[in-house]
Amino acid sequence: VLAPRRGCIFPGLHQRLAVAPALVSGAPPARSYAAAAKTAKKGSQKTKQEETKKKQVTKRRLLMSKPVDDVYLTWYYERPSYDLEEAVGMLKKFQELDFTYPKQYVYINVFLDMALQKKKKVDPFASTVLLPYRFTDETNKVLVFTENEQEAEIARENGAAVVGGVELIKWILEDEIQVDFYVAVPAIMPKLIPLRNKLRRKYPSTKRNSLGHDIPKMLQLFREGLEYVVEDDGIMKTRIARV
Repeated sequence: VLAPRRGCIFPGLHQRLAVAPALVSGAPPARSYAAAAKTAKKGSQKTKQEETKKKQVTKRRLLMSKPVDDVYLTWYYERPSYDLEEAVGMLKKFQELDFTYPKQYVYINVFLDMALQKKKKVDPFASTVLLPYRFTDETNKVLVFTENEQEAEIARENGAAVVGGVELIKWILEDEIQVDFYVAVPAIMPKLIPLRNKLRRKYPSTKRNSLGHDIPKMLQLFREGLEYVVEDDGIMKTRIARV
């Protein structure tokens, strides 16, 4: 039943079988098609190289300063910049038009030049600043390391979330205690070395103002302060206000 349809399954099979005896008696035919294909390949590569050389470098269009119409392509014009008061007014206007939450946060992106004269970059860092006008009622949880009972009582009176000594190390390593910031008095620092790798940049230090004798001042800074982080690209992103 399948014999009459064999040609449909293998088109051109009867022609190849007819030519086969001629191949046995004579010399093997020259495979000109392989050489031709190889030549074509080289030619195509050469053509591509020539086309690449002929391509002209496209010049970047000079940006125009200010559009004259209401509808325009933004990438043809310089990015506008506004004074602080004007920008704040625009944010308030957009909030009214979009019916968004009126107390939403305002964020800022600061691009820092981290290069020094000796061609060394400043490593990324984090710090905390106490703003003169707070825009949020949120307070951070702060742990105070001290073994002095009087200092511990002062820490509790000034809003410390957790107060203790070396007995807290185990709970911190096991993630049983989690707070936003850690401060300490100098006397206990030699006993806190096991926490150095765990806390990393939150490890108490004088450089970050989290190590000292003035417990009320440290608690105010880290409970009410705003933390900002400078990333690898020298960019600082943080919130600064509410609309």
